[in-house]
Amino acid sequence: MAKENYGLELFMDVTYTVSKFGFLRAATVSLLLAGASSPVSAEELPFQTYFVGQWVINDDLSDDTDDQVEEAIEAAGGDGGRGFFNREEDFYRGGPPEHELYDRLSYDDVLVIEHADPEIRFTYEDGYRRIFHTDGRRRRSTANDFYEGGEADWSEGSFEENALIVEARPRDGGYTLETYTLVDGGDRLRIEMIIQPLSFGEPIELVRYFDRTD
Repeated sequence: MAKENYGLELFMDVTYTVSKFGFLRAATVSLLLAGASSPVSAEELPFQTYFVGQWVINDDLSDDTDDQVEEAIEAAGGDGGRGFFNREEDFYRGGPPEHELYDRLSYDDVLVIEHADPEIRFTYEDGYRRIFHTDGRRRRSTANDFYEGGEADWSEGSFEENALIVEARPRDGGYTLETYTLVDGGDRLRIEMIIQPLSFGEPIELVRYFDRTD
């Protein structure tokens, strides 16, 4: 499957509304670049506005998700089951519905990011949406949530210097820790993930890179 064509077609299907923050990002970057005698580094860009946009996976730079999942399984004493010669793509993708967030994070090749402080909206493939906030609000829970693990995934984020830190509690009772940074002058998004499904004895450690397309 051609990743480039797939990404472009998917962007045509995803409804993407450019907020005032998107315009602010473009205006701010233009001012930074105007009259600059040297290229602007990613560290100098206003991260909270410049990470907004449309991103598509860079397979050459990213870890192979199946390899990292298998490494975690084997580290916990299990047998990955894929076999040395089985190179089927997205081999470990799928499973119960409560694992969907893990799959979106580790396998989806397209990510659209919107930001209207304090809300951040991630849109993955198939229109799958993940909405969370950076104002420290707490999750609303009930007694049933405590005993049953809750009925919805929960994520919260915080900006730390030039990074977005996102912590999630998926429905299965596991967790994720994600660190988003900009590299290569802001044209590439680096996502470092620690993914710990409840059923895994060891976490999946994964780094993925996405190229800006807007």
